[in-house]
Amino acid sequence: MVSDYVMTQHDCQGRREVQDAVGLAAYTMDSHNIQRYVDSTGHVRNEGDVQVGGFPPYKIAYRSIRPKQRQCENLLVPTCLSASHIAYGSIRMEPVFMVLGQSAATAACQAIARGCAVQEINVAALQDRLRADGQVLQWTSPTNRQGIARSSLRGTVLDDGDADLVGDWTISHATPGFIETGYRHDGNAGKGTKSATFTPVIDRPGEYAVRLAYTAHPNRATNVRVTVHDATSTRILVLDQTQAPSHGALHQIGKFSCTKGKGLRVEISTAGTDGYVIIDAAQFVRTQ
Repeated sequence: MVSDYVMTQHDCQGRREVQDAVGLAAYTMDSHNIQRYVDSTGHVRNEGDVQVGGFPPYKIAYRSIRPKQRQCENLLVPTCLSASHIAYGSIRMEPVFMVLGQSAATAACQAIARGCAVQEINVAALQDRLRADGQVLQWTSPTNRQGIARSSLRGTVLDDGDADLVGDWTISHATPGFIETGYRHDGNAGKGTKSATFTPVIDRPGEYAVRLAYTAHPNRATNVRVTVHDATSTRILVLDQTQAPSHGALHQIGKFSCTKGKGLRVEISTAGTDGYVIIDAAQFVRTQ
């Protein structure tokens, strides 16, 4: 079914948010292996597997569970709803179908009571009744939304939103311990096409400890390449984001010099990485 609203990856990953929500979904966007084949070395390989997660619960639009009015006025579809293939891979869980089944039944009752098409019901009234019946239409978990305030940290702190970003980075709140309101990850895809650069404004020359914030997890990359440009040299380091940071939420990658005419620049690349790459914040603390 292609309705007036098609749920897509943008909804799953929070890049857009609907106003006519009738339920939440919360599962990795996945698509299982399509086939197996023998490669040039004679090994059997799986092909077609997709696993993209790390995002909080998201809203499902009422418009996506009913067809366009010109096509049908008395149909509600809580399972085979209007969604792209990748979005349906997340929505397709049985608890979500139960949530949408309740919402569809409530919408049907309101359409019958008003004697109108399912497209013409009062969605605000539908949402009020769903909330009264215990339906959750907005994800408000403080654990997932509130992090460590940058004002509580020493030195100069740049959050992920302050970085110069190249490529498509996904905002997430899934793993706690982040700075401010969340962090970003590369979706474990498009390796080599994404990067993030932190360039602080530093007034006092001297030596600075540089620390990067990330939320550790087993699915993170073990070989994140970090390039630091300081007053005298360019150094390339490797960061293992499966391991807990050394300084609370931040991991110190070294000490670097800064002069009045030449500051610091820290670049994080996804090239050749073997898992999710996280960017959260960069801290610059003067040591001498």
